[in-house]
Amino acid sequence: MILIELTKRQETIIDIVKNHGPITGERIAEMLSLTRATLRPDLSILTMAGFVEARPRVGYFYSGKKNADLFGDALARMRVSDYQSVPIVVQETVSVYDAVVTMFMEDVGSLIVLKERFLQGVVSRKDLLKVAIGGGNIHELPVNLAMTRLPNVITISADASLYDGAVLMMRHQVDSLPVTPKRLESGENVEVIGRISKTTITRAFVELGQYHEI
Repeated sequence: MILIELTKRQETIIDIVKNHGPITGERIAEMLSLTRATLRPDLSILTMAGFVEARPRVGYFYSGKKNADLFGDALARMRVSDYQSVPIVVQETVSVYDAVVTMFMEDVGSLIVLKERFLQGVVSRKDLLKVAIGGGNIHELPVNLAMTRLPNVITISADASLYDGAVLMMRHQVDSLPVTPKRLESGENVEVIGRISKTTITRAFVELGQYHEI
């Protein structure tokens, strides 16, 4: 569970809603001597977390919930399989040059490297840049000389939560993760069925943050 630590202003808003609800966002802003725009992020967080509830044309009212963790529950319910995109892949025998072209044509920061249909590694822009400035012939060097190889590739299974994916990307300082049908076992051949990236996480967070104006 992910618990939300409230600011003093958010705690004050809860007290106002508890004592005066249902109450509009405009009225709450007036009582705090703030603009509605300034208050909007706080109201969004409190509504998503379940501390207060909102009804169109009625206003905000106190939900009666304490230390709510609904926001964390919502994150935990977001599965990788629901947000993954099509994996951008190259075969391990393609040249570094061809990998660079593919990366820029697809507008991605990394490529998933396969041997036939099985995962072999991941190559990033930084990896390709190191090879390019190293003086080698990028038209002849295979991309597998530049990639991060298994078992050092960080993957995530399709049934994992999107939150787990975000944690993995932060912990290992990578921009994307190959998605596999199941948790990858050491030495196991595995197919790649998708990818998630920091952009994926941002899109999901924006969706989670959507709410109705009152």
